[in-house]
Amino acid sequence: MAPGVTASDSSAHVTLKLDVVPTPPARVATGVPVLDHLVGLFARHGSFDLALEIAPGNLGAEVTAAGRALGEALAPVLRRSGARGFAASTVPAVEALALVALEVSDTPGVHSNVDLTSVRVGGLGRDLVASFLGQLAEGASITLHVRLLEGEDEHNVLDAIFKALGAAVGAAATIRSRKE
Repeated sequence: MAPGVTASDSSAHVTLKLDVVPTPPARVATGVPVLDHLVGLFARHGSFDLALEIAPGNLGAEVTAAGRALGEALAPVLRRSGARGFAASTVPAVEALALVALEVSDTPGVHSNVDLTSVRVGGLGRDLVASFLGQLAEGASITLHVRLLEGEDEHNVLDAIFKALGAAVGAAATIRSRKE
């Protein structure tokens, strides 16, 4: 169904109105296609309108620069008046299931049960995913907890982590309502 579609079925006495405001696709050009994909998942699951471009250069420098830039852009959003400042999200990707929890912190860092040092997916070398997450946490000044609950396939594991990260950051940036 497209956004704003109304449907009804008189035989079952069902009336439905669905109005979904889609997030535009992220515009990501880091020079590393798999990182572009992962940051795109982050943006979609966090409901962020995101444009990120990194000038071509050393692969490691591109990845860490992308993480740092994204973190620095998120810092004021996560620390603005009324923002929740913490959240957790558990998201699947095929057979993988990841939980990401975060909070705004004066002692930023990444705590994970996932060994990302050996991950080599689509041009991302050893330690680059861990470096990206570390730079994002430093730049945003957040404590980030990453837990892999299930999963073997490296592609699915990374997809689940970045989806959960996006959803958690999106929730942490949400302004609290009075009811909370």
